[in-house]
Amino acid sequence: MYRPSLDAVRGFDRAVYVVALGQLINVFGGGLVYPFATVHFHLQVGIALSVVGLGLGAKSVTTAAGTAAGGLLADVVGRKPVMVASMALSAVALAAFAFVPEIAGVVPPTVPAATGVSALGVAFVGVCVASGFVRGLYTPASHAMTADLTDASERDRGYALLKVANNVGFGAGFVVGGALYSVASVAVFVADGATSAVVALVILLFVPRGAADSEDGEQAVTTDGEAASNAGALAAWWRAATRPRVLALAGVNVGFAVMYAQMQTTVPIVAKEGLGLTAAQLGTLYVVNPATIVLLQIPLVDAVGGWRRTRGLAVSACFWAVAMLAAWGADLLPAPDGGGLAAPAVLLGVALVGGHLFLRTVGEVLHSPLASALMSDLGSAAERGTQLSMLEVAKRLGIGLGSFAGGLFFDLGLSGLLWPTLVAVCGLVVAALLWLERSLDPAENGARGDATEVGGDPASDD
Repeated sequence: MYRPSLDAVRGFDRAVYVVALGQLINVFGGGLVYPFATVHFHLQVGIALSVVGLGLGAKSVTTAAGTAAGGLLADVVGRKPVMVASMALSAVALAAFAFVPEIAGVVPPTVPAATGVSALGVAFVGVCVASGFVRGLYTPASHAMTADLTDASERDRGYALLKVANNVGFGAGFVVGGALYSVASVAVFVADGATSAVVALVILLFVPRGAADSEDGEQAVTTDGEAASNAGALAAWWRAATRPRVLALAGVNVGFAVMYAQMQTTVPIVAKEGLGLTAAQLGTLYVVNPATIVLLQIPLVDAVGGWRRTRGLAVSACFWAVAMLAAWGADLLPAPDGGGLAAPAVLLGVALVGGHLFLRTVGEVLHSPLASALMSDLGSAAERGTQLSMLEVAKRLGIGLGSFAGGLFFDLGLSGLLWPTLVAVCGLVVAALLWLERSLDPAENGARGDATEVGGDPASDD
């Protein structure tokens, strides 16, 4: 029987709600800049779109590195200290995007000459690298904290709650960011950094120090009650991170992340340059994403609660594939002829971009909590931070690959080939998920009922 959405978000530990509030504030800042970063640095600052894509890709790679470090630190040091440190450092690093031209002024002339990228491009990529690493520390710690504070039966709902909080903040950020960018473009980057500082304070003041300690002990890697040596911690991290099923699910997440990347890198260019939308109109259109998540996240995740998680993820990939077809249709439309939003081609283009945002968001609604919940059940609580970090590492690597590839397709005038390529990636993701399912028993895969039925002999992760 369907459970009302308000009931579905009740009953969690108070710290879960604090983490969700922190997510809301943090992604409000991300929403301020998300659809405008590419527009600002490519169309206003004048950096080539492939270089912007390279910077966003580099940010994803260093976010992946930060995430790997954050997963290890979350298991060894604790969830809360890592979360607070990440947000405090992010406050400075994210605000630095507002000062890319000034930073470019102090870049040694030999650096652009050696890289073949302008000083502006070097500065942009450098800020991306720094901000990506410090921001990456946060996610595995926050996800591990959520998993620690929820039972297996309610973990999908716990991650869905975080996703709803994410997108309430994201949607508000899109609207406010559109208005703010129209008045003072660089202010959105300063505000993004400020929200990270607020999150650091919220977590510091309102999450108890031991709130996320696992039942296995305060630290995941221990020897006779003491923290293990660095070598021992790294060895334990490697064992947890390289279990076959962990790597397989991480590989699937790379494919999903390549699709995620287009919402920031290429779709804004289709909407603004191809359809002629203003920054405010673009920000308003992008509200389709968070609004859909706020409305459908809890009901849809609740509705598939008895499914095997791999099946839900396969359905997610199908929604992504149809979304890419909608973006392809918008990209194929002729450039606007000055008729504004009332022009038939522009109206059709807006409808197609809106359809893309809606369909990819339904895919996102299913993907994010199911992937996190599945990964959290593939190992012990003591390994949870590390294994969830691998999911995020894969996501960031995929976003980096997708950002660079998308920008390169556009710079080479081959944007029409990007979208069918992405549809093919969705097909590969579905095939990989059905293969992975063979190594999971139904209970481990989130299916309710007969826990003894298996789709094949569960593969050993040791």
